[in-house]
Amino acid sequence: MSRAVVVVFIAVLSLLGTSAVLAEDPYLFFTWNVTYGTVSPLGVPQQVILINGEFPGPNINSTSNNNLVINVFNNLDEPFLFSWNGIQQRKNSWQDGVSGTSCPIAPGQNFTYHFQVKDQIGSFYYYPSLAMHKAAGGFGGLRINSRLLIPVPFDPPADDYTVMIGDWYTKDHKTLARILDTGRSIGLPAGVLINGKAGKDDEPLFVMEAGKVYRYRVCNIGTKTSLNFRIQGHSMLLVEMDGSHTMQNTYESLDIHVGQCFSVLVTANQAPGDYYMVASTRFLRKELTATGVIRYSGSHTLPSPVLPKAPSGWAWSLNQWRSFRWNLTASAARPNPQGSYHYGSIDITRTIKLASSRAIIAGKNRYTLNGVSHVEADTPLKLAEYFGIGGKSFKYNLTSDEPPSGGAPAILATNVITIEFRTFVEIIFENPEKNVQSYHLNGYSFFLVGMGPGKWTPESRKTYNLLDAVSRHAVQVYPKSWAAIMLTFDNAGMWNLRSELWERRYLGQQLYISVQSPARSLRDEYNLPDTALLCGAVEGLPKPAPYT
Repeated sequence: MSRAVVVVFIAVLSLLGTSAVLAEDPYLFFTWNVTYGTVSPLGVPQQVILINGEFPGPNINSTSNNNLVINVFNNLDEPFLFSWNGIQQRKNSWQDGVSGTSCPIAPGQNFTYHFQVKDQIGSFYYYPSLAMHKAAGGFGGLRINSRLLIPVPFDPPADDYTVMIGDWYTKDHKTLARILDTGRSIGLPAGVLINGKAGKDDEPLFVMEAGKVYRYRVCNIGTKTSLNFRIQGHSMLLVEMDGSHTMQNTYESLDIHVGQCFSVLVTANQAPGDYYMVASTRFLRKELTATGVIRYSGSHTLPSPVLPKAPSGWAWSLNQWRSFRWNLTASAARPNPQGSYHYGSIDITRTIKLASSRAIIAGKNRYTLNGVSHVEADTPLKLAEYFGIGGKSFKYNLTSDEPPSGGAPAILATNVITIEFRTFVEIIFENPEKNVQSYHLNGYSFFLVGMGPGKWTPESRKTYNLLDAVSRHAVQVYPKSWAAIMLTFDNAGMWNLRSELWERRYLGQQLYISVQSPARSLRDEYNLPDTALLCGAVEGLPKPAPYT
């Protein structure tokens, strides 16, 4: 990292008949200054969002159960929030950093995020969650290492590298937002970046020594496009995705959809030289490609200009997904710590089918889930709910558990559904459109149990993987196809379920899920932090009685 990280170990001495030391989990402290800057990743000077002068932002290197304290100073000219893609925020949606849970950080102000990466391991990232900020930068890697003495299902690598891949526009984020606000599409991206760079003439991004093994954590942090990732002359051993160890299969290339992170081991077993890593768009009429150089230590040999080709068609991608399996024997922090490892034997209490659609509402382009296009409320939904004034800001359950019948008009509304605490739910994503879609659920990991072409029916359950589906937080849905996930809603709070394709999210393809514990107890959810920003209708209201 470019600056020191202060790690504080806080120990509490307790005398319970005999002396014992109870140690709080370690703290990591960061101070981030968010500013604008000018860079030219595709040869066109443009305004981007920097963190401490860096584009992309600095990596967070943490360990399971660490407490992260991140003091964010907003030096932009508009409100700003960070969110933490894939971090479950156990009992703590207050720190989720999306508009439905948090008041924005005003220009010239600061806010300190404080959350624990509880019972998680793996590869994640952070990003700016408001407006079209994500298209301007402000993102970076967030890794969670396994604690010492917890076996990892592979030997320690010689080094651990973060690779941020994503599509990129040369228009600035405010211009993109204005285009969407007029009802038009932002169109196709101008190119692809790897760690903020696109070209073959860049200095090496990474260095390997011959004979050693390296871990590459590859995240698609883009706004619109699925990408294929590959390394010239090298195969990749998949070991983790979205926070779960996987069965270790070897791949020549991997399709990584928007919002997803994969970890691979790469052995430096080729002739010493320079080699290209390649990220290229999938499912577009025109393929856009970025490269980055991996150099063997001491190499003076330029990489071959002949790049490995990407696969074609989405059937190949679907078949690759079918090869992914959860490593059930790996010892690590497990997602869903309340326990749904044997998910295939748990009775489903509710099935929710969510169908995407494009609609013209009031003459403008919008996107919907089950006929509702989400509109942001003036007051963060979680705050309104906590202060008991949710009924003044939104209505629950405007979206039903089934897509509306044909011909039903789409509506604009603040889209919040309720799900009963600790129930086991099946969610079906239906994609009747021609493009690949990607969805993410904050606060949770889920079991991606099935995919297939056409429409989902109860008979589709016969094709589910009910044994070792990978527990993850993002799901792709192929054209004219469906995907099914299962999970236990055991994390109380207000959680964002959204399209990871930012144009679609910006234009309404998202909703919030309210999961409330009837006990209103600290056992199930933390109190509103004393440092929480208050805005909208709750500003100036007396705080409700705290949970006990």
